[in-house]
Amino acid sequence: MTFRFASLGSGSRGNATVIEAGATRVLVDCGFAAREFVARCHGLDFDPTSLTAILVTHEHGDHMRGVGAVARRFGIPVWMTHGTWRAADFGAITSLNLFASHAGGFHIGEIAITPVPVPHDAREPTQYVFDHAGQRLGLLTDLGSITPRVVEAFDGVDALLLECNHDPDMLATGPYPPRLQARVGGLYGHLNNTQAADFLRRIDHGRLRHLVAAHLSEKNNSPELARQALEAVSADLSACLSLLIQDQASDWFAISS
Repeated sequence: MTFRFASLGSGSRGNATVIEAGATRVLVDCGFAAREFVARCHGLDFDPTSLTAILVTHEHGDHMRGVGAVARRFGIPVWMTHGTWRAADFGAITSLNLFASHAGGFHIGEIAITPVPVPHDAREPTQYVFDHAGQRLGLLTDLGSITPRVVEAFDGVDALLLECNHDPDMLATGPYPPRLQARVGGLYGHLNNTQAADFLRRIDHGRLRHLVAAHLSEKNNSPELARQALEAVSADLSACLSLLIQDQASDWFAISS
């Protein structure tokens, strides 16, 4: 039974990822206005009315901007942590499912979901590992440092969408003011290319069918630098490595078929 995922866009101007397992279709975050979200779904040849649920990682606008509007427009249940719900105004949501980031996993349809608390400058941010028929997909963005819990949760995944937000030198010499540089590069900010590569060295990545670099800064990184950092971990990663961009949807990445 098919288990696959695709990005509708990844970066500081909006993030959304679609995960499909059999008849279950989960949207992780929606940082796009509803009209833009629908247009991107059409570009992927994906019907937004088929969504089973929306799952939110945290309350920053590039991840939640369109969540409320899309949920209301299509009547989709929404899942998020208590802290995320309290930290932003999502508007009225008819079917709201709140959970604690440390409370363990749950199921949405045919997908088992494990929330993973991460260090980020948000109220109760989580990333996720998705399990279907013994295959595991990890989504890991929007964290400033790697904790032992993160390493444990993502060890041995079959596919991984991994943040490579910035190159430290480009951030230090780029257009961001010092305060924003400190936030992005801090322990509760975003992973740089070196941190992403070091994380891969700490987990068993031998099963990876897809390594997808995500949330690349358009001002403080380049695809070439991100690719070089990840490929330096192991020559075997070159064959499964892809990089997401902000302005368009990706292709589908099949984990199992």
